[in-house]
Amino acid sequence: MANTRHQQLGLSDDQVLDMYRTMLLARKIDERMWLLNRSGKIPFVISCQGQEAAQVGAAYALNREKDYVAPYYRDMGVVLAFGMTAKELMLSGFAKAEDPNSGGRQMPGHFGQKKNQIITGSSPVTTQVPHAVGFALAAKMQKEDFISFVTLGEGSSNQGDFHEALNFAGVHQLPVITMVENNKYAISVPVEKQLACEKVSDRAQGYGMPGYTVDGNDPLAVYEVVKEAADRARQGDGPTLIEAVSYRLTAHSSDDDDRTYREKEEVEEAKKKDSIITFKAYLQEAGILTEEKEQQLEEELKQIVNEATDYAENAAYADPESAMKYVYAEKE
Repeated sequence: MANTRHQQLGLSDDQVLDMYRTMLLARKIDERMWLLNRSGKIPFVISCQGQEAAQVGAAYALNREKDYVAPYYRDMGVVLAFGMTAKELMLSGFAKAEDPNSGGRQMPGHFGQKKNQIITGSSPVTTQVPHAVGFALAAKMQKEDFISFVTLGEGSSNQGDFHEALNFAGVHQLPVITMVENNKYAISVPVEKQLACEKVSDRAQGYGMPGYTVDGNDPLAVYEVVKEAADRARQGDGPTLIEAVSYRLTAHSSDDDDRTYREKEEVEEAKKKDSIITFKAYLQEAGILTEEKEQQLEEELKQIVNEATDYAENAAYADPESAMKYVYAEKE
């Protein structure tokens, strides 16, 4: 196909196929984690299903060699794109000693990996936003050539940390991109009971920065807006607020029963817009994803997920004696 959307954005066929691969890997790891949780093998899952397009589209628009990301707990697509492996994510799910995020000490979704510029996260929501702004301040003060990128749910955009961080970023024109992944629910609270304004991006005006709302089910649309924001940040033109609108296809977490607050029909309707289906159709139409390639990809990812599961399940737990490790400074 001549002049397809991804080519207009400067993306090659291989790049968009790799984007799809990362989205699909995130989905398959997530689905496996639910099975492991329901069979009593891992204690907790907080899912990325339905949000992979926004996560991967955004990550591919950044410089994954030097930009810093402060992901929120659903961001499996972001951390995979930045270099975390299926094995490492499974080690986290099983809470094993080799878990690079926390040595098996934190719940899954508390991402952090220095070598891949993934800023460690914490349990209180929205604390990652001031952290990302701090990284952006460091970049400006030290004249370093990196930007920071932070994600959160739309429920988190109602916390004080969000206001303080974005206000500071706007005042000081810092190179930070804040992407709100609006999946329509803050646990059980629908978006219309969370926001007094129509869109999360409407808030950008109060912080002196551009705000954009984009289709979070379209990785190319997200790529385009994040790439523009990243270019502006690198040129010294300051921060951007982006709202990527999608839908959470699972319950809030493995401890939540979403049937108590939303209709099954609503979820089924949302599944028709699932980015795994729609982006796959785009790649097929563009002649990039042939049946043969798709089959190879399915086999490859199945093997990766199986190997990651087996490895993590058989890996060692942290020694009880090491409980205080990473908590207090240790003498040399």
